Amino acid sequence: MKKILIADDEHKILMSLEYSFKKIGYEVFIARDGTEVLEFLKTIKPDVILLDIMMPNLDGYSTLEEIKKNSTLEHTKVLFLSAKNNPKDIEKGLEMGADAYVTKPYSIKKLIQQIEELLNT
Repeated sequence: MKKILIADDEHKILMSLEYSFKKIGYEVFIARDGTEVLEFLKTIKPDVILLDIMMPNLDGYSTLEEIKKNSTLEHTKVLFLSAKNNPKDIEKGLEMGADAYVTKPYSIKKLIQQIEELLNT
């Protein structure tokens, strides 16, 4: 079973994504900020991490920096899912090492398709 860790501070988005990924057979873990992501990563090794950028405590950029320092996560795919849709924000996220950058609003169907494609590369 594939594992996905979803980090977002918006409850409705978390609920929607959790439902959608469980429905297609993923084991889903939920974090509400970057600090929770880093706590989860002490005990699980997800196949995919879906990160919002604007979160309390530790934002998505800082969280990604910490993820990239962890060599046991080198095969984990990281996608930003953010309302920050300025080309400079997208460029920054990809330059920092995100495997993809998806802007809100998004299509869950396309998001799932993109994640599946990333996992099969």
